[in-house]
Amino acid sequence: MTHGTAIQPAATRPGHAEAAPHVPPALTLEGWYAHHQLFSIDRAALRAMTPEARAGAAERTVRALHELAQPAEGGWSAPALLIGSTADVMLLHFRPTLDGVGEAQRRVLGASLSQVLKPAGAFLSVTEAGMYALTSKLARETAARGGVEGDAEYQRELEARLEAERASPHLQRRLYPPRPGEAMPYVCFYPMSKRRAPQQNWYALSGEERSRLMWEHGKSGRRFAGRVFQVITGSIGFDAWEWGVTLFAGDPLEFKRVVTEMRFDEVSAQYAEFGDFWVGRLLTPEAWVAAILEGTE
Repeated sequence: MTHGTAIQPAATRPGHAEAAPHVPPALTLEGWYAHHQLFSIDRAALRAMTPEARAGAAERTVRALHELAQPAEGGWSAPALLIGSTADVMLLHFRPTLDGVGEAQRRVLGASLSQVLKPAGAFLSVTEAGMYALTSKLARETAARGGVEGDAEYQRELEARLEAERASPHLQRRLYPPRPGEAMPYVCFYPMSKRRAPQQNWYALSGEERSRLMWEHGKSGRRFAGRVFQVITGSIGFDAWEWGVTLFAGDPLEFKRVVTEMRFDEVSAQYAEFGDFWVGRLLTPEAWVAAILEGTE
């Protein structure tokens, strides 16, 4: 480089478009770590076990699942029998720490029936609530007073509002979801991401636009309150997909209805990409193990 020659920023060089403004990432609140384990049943390996070995393995597995269901550190685990899916069974784990999830995973993999349960997939994430509306409103208020996002007053107000939001019963239920009761035995899980295609780049939208789109999306979902219980988990940095959606319902047709409804929202129609869907029914540990052993007696 010749000394004394100034290098112009790309945005100001002739022939270059003005640089796009920085779009800040969405602010989120997190709760429990979540892990979905998917397995296929190796029927040949199961039949090769002696009746005594199967009975002993079943007893130890049931005991392990009961201990995982309500661990002392908090959270819960639940087994599900999948129906019409690319895997046979699924285990869901929610824990306060990542290490807790790892312990649950190791406990399952070390259980006696693990020799016949072949891993068919896994999804690691953390319960998440996006603060789109809160941050968008605060940004407008900050601009109205002549301030800038990130100044001292903005930060004080942001912390206060986040603390109040986290303490609300609604957010507590989203971040620390209770295990569904007997009235909602069906479960549906699928991963999703937001598009980055030209003219359909979610990450290039302004915070105000993302807030508008997500508010409309949430309004559609709220119409299913009482019929579908939804758990949203964030997986950026944990998985190739960016979010996981776990739905619980008393009628499995509600999965079709709510997903159809929400796919017509602008945010899904324009920006959503979906992975495979796994659907099934939550079972007790005894029923789950009995379903695995079915046909071997």
